[in-house]
Amino acid sequence: MFWRMTGLSTTSPVETILDKENFTLEELLDEDEIIQECKALNNRLINFLRERTQVEQLVRYIVEEAPEDAEKGRTFKFPFIACEIFTCEVDIILKALVEDEELMNLLFSFLEPEHPHSALLAGYFSKVVVCLLLRKTVPLMNYIQAHQEIIKKLVDLIGITSIMEVLIRLIGADEHLYTSYVDSMQWLEDTDVLEMIVDKFSSTDCPEVHANAAEALCAITRYAPPGLAAKISSPSFIARLFRHALEDSRPNSVLVHSLSVCISLLDPKRQTSGTYYMYNRQSTHGPAASAKPETVEGMLESLGNLLKLLNVSAEVNVLLTTYGKLQPPLGKHRLKIIEFISVLMTVSSEAAEKELIRLGALRRILELFFEYPYNNFIHHHIEQIIDSCLESKNSSLIKHVLEDCLLVRKILDAEKNCALDSDPKNPTVPAEGRTAPRIGNVGHMTRIANKLIEKGTNNSFIESYLQGDSEWVEWHTDVLLKRNTLENVYQWACGRPTTLHDRGRDSDDDDYQDRDYDVAALANNLSQAFRYGIYENDDNDEGHGSLERDDEDVYFDDESAEVVISSLRLGDDQESGSLFTNSNWFAFEEERAEQEQSTSAVASSPSPTTEAAAGGGSGGGDDDVTSDKNDKDVVDAATSEVPESKPGPDDTVIGKSTEDLKPSESDKPPEWIEWRESVEPSGEPPVEPTTVESAETSVSLPNGNLDDDIVPKEEEKVSLPSAATGKPDANDGKTDAGGGGPE
Repeated sequence: MFWRMTGLSTTSPVETILDKENFTLEELLDEDEIIQECKALNNRLINFLRERTQVEQLVRYIVEEAPEDAEKGRTFKFPFIACEIFTCEVDIILKALVEDEELMNLLFSFLEPEHPHSALLAGYFSKVVVCLLLRKTVPLMNYIQAHQEIIKKLVDLIGITSIMEVLIRLIGADEHLYTSYVDSMQWLEDTDVLEMIVDKFSSTDCPEVHANAAEALCAITRYAPPGLAAKISSPSFIARLFRHALEDSRPNSVLVHSLSVCISLLDPKRQTSGTYYMYNRQSTHGPAASAKPETVEGMLESLGNLLKLLNVSAEVNVLLTTYGKLQPPLGKHRLKIIEFISVLMTVSSEAAEKELIRLGALRRILELFFEYPYNNFIHHHIEQIIDSCLESKNSSLIKHVLEDCLLVRKILDAEKNCALDSDPKNPTVPAEGRTAPRIGNVGHMTRIANKLIEKGTNNSFIESYLQGDSEWVEWHTDVLLKRNTLENVYQWACGRPTTLHDRGRDSDDDDYQDRDYDVAALANNLSQAFRYGIYENDDNDEGHGSLERDDEDVYFDDESAEVVISSLRLGDDQESGSLFTNSNWFAFEEERAEQEQSTSAVASSPSPTTEAAAGGGSGGGDDDVTSDKNDKDVVDAATSEVPESKPGPDDTVIGKSTEDLKPSESDKPPEWIEWRESVEPSGEPPVEPTTVESAETSVSLPNGNLDDDIVPKEEEKVSLPSAATGKPDANDGKTDAGGGGPE
């Protein structure tokens, strides 16, 4: 830890407590740094905590509720710290717990029915058990196998989400855990844990219990051992599930979550709940689901009873909305039935297609599409159903959708009367005394119509059916083609760039991933930028003498540059030029310096030194600047063209930027080069600032911005970089008596 470093050593408060002759566990738990000491494997602390008495007390803090008059530390802090000590995964502490049966009995006593089960302690209990399951899998599974009543206790408390997570991991519904310890979990396949979970749908009316039971069963369908997976997909288990779901006295939550399990059986990779699933799957159609034929046949036995629930005429519920009222509202259970049918269609089961045609399910589903024109969830699922029908190899199914369900006629009628129908017998009725709004499913109808045309190019029956309808042909020519052109955002002259052809991109997060970032080159650029002090504040440097510090203080390594580049990507704007792409951003920095200094040069009156420099670098008068050979070398290095020298590995970017900055002969602005030098104790006066011009190019040195006060201060000095190597000269900061260049 940091307090053990040389020069920073301070006594840890935990060590102070351990140095006492008599101290208690509570004193250590009350110290905030105990977790850090555990992770640092403090030997004295670990040896104290591994004692059976201390482990037992830690377990009691986790499983036992604090008395009502207890202090806050006992109620909140001690259980939290005790849980964190176990989850630090110190092997010797976990071993002391899992190898002591009495301590394990104390831990799992939390599951007893008469025991209070607060959500706080349930979370701590869950974390400790999961930690044991990951780090001490074999001894823990051996203990649970010897005490199989623990499985039933976990199922009884499945309404608590933390307990449900323990159960899911325990029965092997974890993709990483089961593959590592197959033998230790083999005995779970012989238990009746699945039956216990599914029976929770009938034993309680609590929606949380139904949701957690369904989540556990869905997890089993994805990652369970082969024995449990075969059992949950058997027709007998499907029949048992639907028997609970279709009971008249059961709440709708039982049906909704039972269908979630069926959907997961048909398509295990499919998310069955949550807003992520709803919105992420709307624009994409994944691969066809695969399910066992016997599983599908077991579900078809209850399909007729499910379709009866789609009849809304018997309900009298009314829901007022901003556009009118729903009588009745569609409801989650009907939406789940349609979602189940949409997934069933993706299985490509001939038996399922025949049963849907026989029961008239597709006709009723299409009616709901137009009866609820503002429910986009149902529109999405029905569009998927129609897509599956049109892509089916069963010609009778396609004929049923077009001729028996009258898909094309319903679309054309809805396009003619695009306002909401005010018939009071309809499930969706507009508000009285107000103009009927436009129906909200036109977008989905457009996509379905485009799908019909697309499939008609490869299916002669669909093509002949569409061409035989003159009204369809007229609507396609006058309405659909113009609408497709108008709604094609890739042809818009504004908004989304027309050069963007990545139609499959789902979010703006992919933009920066396609950029050609060269991290090594950018790191080199940043290193040079900080080396030359491009981002330094001159005022602060002058006041504090920061330029006198060592070169190592301003160097920027490649690893740090990569971190900076990663953060800059997050704020990168595609339409604006970024300094941190693969463009030469050193040229941008020096161009900005040129513009600022050109403005200052025009506004200021020329000095004698300026005229002397423009005349060839020499002249008469008291203000002429005389320099020795070293001084001339510095000026030549500052004004020479970098590409003429052999650049080093760090100078590639600088050389390119210098070539880009060559001004034309007609509009070349005067450039100011200024450096400040401190005077040695010889007492000679400082040199006036000098301007240097080259017939071919002029480069402004970094940190060479022109100040308002041209006369430099005596205490100011700057080190000039070498033009050949891009590194500071070894003699920077040393000046001769005449104020010339480095010695």
